[in-house]
Amino acid sequence: MNKKFLNQIVNVKIDRPMGSKHPKHGFIYPVNYGFIPNTISGDGEELDAYVLGVFEPLESFCGKVVAIIHRTNDDDDKLVVVPENKNYSDEQIRALTEFQEQWFKSIILR
Repeated sequence: MNKKFLNQIVNVKIDRPMGSKHPKHGFIYPVNYGFIPNTISGDGEELDAYVLGVFEPLESFCGKVVAIIHRTNDDDDKLVVVPENKNYSDEQIRALTEFQEQWFKSIILR
């Protein structure tokens, strides 16, 4: 669990921009999705991040980590990164990430 990232400013490399299609499962990303370079998550890959509050496809984004989606049935936490002047409730985060998180059990850490 990567609680040290909470309330930190991070740079996200977007590898699945808003509107792109998942290469294996075929769904469309309604938000920008990427990873934090030079990190390692529980699954051995770089730590993933949802970018909320930006409504155009991005290549990279610098923002604030306002929450962590901690998957309780999968070793792959997701950061929730937003522009510094924005925040989202747990309910909003759930709604905006449900396209992918619906397949996992998770808790939102603040």
